[in-house]
Amino acid sequence: MISITEKTLQDLQFPTVLETISTICNTDIGKQKALEITPFKDKETLMQALMQTSEYVSSFQNNNAIPNHGFDAITHEIKFLAIEDSFLEVGSFRKIATISSTVNFLLSFLRKFEDYYPNLNARANQVELTKEIITMVDEIVDKYGEIKDNASPDLLSIRRNMNVVRGKVNQSFGSALTQYNALGYLDDIKESFVQNRRVLAVLAMYRRKVKGSILGSSKTGSIAYIEPEATLQYSRELSNLEYEEKEEITRILKQLSNQIRPFLPLLIKYQDFLSDIDLIAAKAKYADRINGILPKITEERRLYFRDAYHPILYLNNKQKNEITHPQTIELHQESRIIVISGPNAGGKTISLKTVGLLQLMLQSGMLIPVHERSETFLFDRILTDIGDNQSIENHLSTYSYRLKNMNYFLKKCNRKTMFLIDEFGTGSDPELGGALAEIFLEEFYHREAFGIITTHYSNLKILANELPFATNANMLFDEKSLEPMYKLALGQAGSSFTFEVALKNGIPFSLINRAKKKIEVGKVRFDKTIATLQKERSKMEKTSQTLKEEETKAREEGKKMENINVKIKQKLESYQELYDSNQKTIYIGQKIEDISEKYFNNKNKKELLGEFLKIIEIENSKRKKATPKEAKAIIEKKKEVIEEITVHVEEIRKEKKEKKLKPVVVKPKAILKVGDRVRMLDGKSVGSIDKIEKNKAVVNYGVFTSKVSLDELEFVEAGKK
Repeated sequence: MISITEKTLQDLQFPTVLETISTICNTDIGKQKALEITPFKDKETLMQALMQTSEYVSSFQNNNAIPNHGFDAITHEIKFLAIEDSFLEVGSFRKIATISSTVNFLLSFLRKFEDYYPNLNARANQVELTKEIITMVDEIVDKYGEIKDNASPDLLSIRRNMNVVRGKVNQSFGSALTQYNALGYLDDIKESFVQNRRVLAVLAMYRRKVKGSILGSSKTGSIAYIEPEATLQYSRELSNLEYEEKEEITRILKQLSNQIRPFLPLLIKYQDFLSDIDLIAAKAKYADRINGILPKITEERRLYFRDAYHPILYLNNKQKNEITHPQTIELHQESRIIVISGPNAGGKTISLKTVGLLQLMLQSGMLIPVHERSETFLFDRILTDIGDNQSIENHLSTYSYRLKNMNYFLKKCNRKTMFLIDEFGTGSDPELGGALAEIFLEEFYHREAFGIITTHYSNLKILANELPFATNANMLFDEKSLEPMYKLALGQAGSSFTFEVALKNGIPFSLINRAKKKIEVGKVRFDKTIATLQKERSKMEKTSQTLKEEETKAREEGKKMENINVKIKQKLESYQELYDSNQKTIYIGQKIEDISEKYFNNKNKKELLGEFLKIIEIENSKRKKATPKEAKAIIEKKKEVIEEITVHVEEIRKEKKEKKLKPVVVKPKAILKVGDRVRMLDGKSVGSIDKIEKNKAVVNYGVFTSKVSLDELEFVEAGKK
């Protein structure tokens, strides 16, 4: 069974977290419940609370946001309903109807979206959904909190009579006002109200001439306030009716109270349910502020908090726009105890408190700020010894108090316990206190408890190194500036940097040397070795970070090069296909030219058709019938290739255009005459001019002649082709 003491809660600043959650609650009952949060006793209830908070956090991101659950407390009404024959005021019934309506709406919502909020709906199913209370109240009380006229037949009759009498009061008063004003008996203000009754403002000298009852006078005595005689009669009648109304309302309220009284247990559940939802909402909002999640909770003995933040420190630093450094801590069966060492103000205590507070919050049903791959199991006890525990009340010194605390640890410590001890072994002679602390540590180790301790004692660092399932750790320091880096490094003890920090803070070197001579050489060498190792570790951390960054850059560049190579290969394949297609076209063209020349010579159509069919059959034998999908892909690919070629052609045209713009030396064109060897500017065949007529020449190619414009011919020297 889980049992965590009040001392542990105080040591780990758990009440500070509760106060923050309390301020987020909307209702006073919710605020009080927040301050009373304690770790859960059993796992089943805890897991339900954690899942409820997690589901509420998810509602911040989805479209099915949980509706308003604020309410006015009905604690006073619940107390009165518990007293027999008591009755509630009108406003109380309106509060009861409102809270019933809020609960009913919330219950309906959670049932509708049970897939999104199964655990919240499981809590809602403990409450009955009924509209009977709302119906009963709505029949008697209106939305403004007043008794309705038709709440009972008698009340309706009384109020009708009251309205008639009020009319008569106003009519009689109006008549008297007109009469006495005409006679000049009234002051300029004419009328006023005394004892909640309408009166005439009569000048003192005429007060005997006005019939009625004097209800008062002005401070100076110049005005007498008189209720006219006719009005007085109706006023008395109205007072009687008002009394009857009051009596009838009291009877109605008693009757309604008796009708509502059987629902008292349900109303208590309503208030408890809404205050629970208020608390869950506050925990969810707090989790949202600290980026809290629900880590994996296992049965295996392993605590792994990755990128864990101390929630109080995180929120304080966030307010100041300062950085909070996360810590990664792991405890398991083969590394049960961590001994953190290093200089003061490096973050040892915060690291220790972070683990303790986060575990405590988790076991109290709160989400914690860790990486999503974190996991932990549930401890039966969390034992703490943090800070200066000098007890003035019991006349105990710090060391005596700590020994008393260690005795309690020895009684309770087992494999389901986590212990957290700050500055282990301090408060006594370093040699003797260190030796006793060593024995305590061995005892905790053999009991297989999980724990984290902070210390400056060298013997505890050595012991942690010797014990197979214990680990040294240190808070990293910058080797140059000796400033803390607030990063926990597992696997190596830390130096206290006692002399280095002293020198940095201006202590003379001569005094530091004298101090070194006062202590054993072995201790100085040991601390110096640790300090050197710590500096090397810091350097390696920086180098490792640089290498990681360079490796990431190299990977990105590698990916880019791969993409470029793929694109180049695709382009080469496309160009090769285009080249092959062009070669094929040229080959077929040459074949057709040869067949044309043969046909020109022999005029044999049958042979011509035979040759053509032969070419077509040869080409068709090379083709494969493509599927519609393949055909579409081929067309698309051809389009892409054509587009690329078009771009290249445009570039070539642009280059040619630019070349044309450059001044070119034009050779004088030769004057052609009959007998000259010539060829066409865009042709290869060479012939001779047989005749020239009107700027046109008849060129003989041997097999045939052609008539061509002189401008399209060029002179060919003898021996050239």
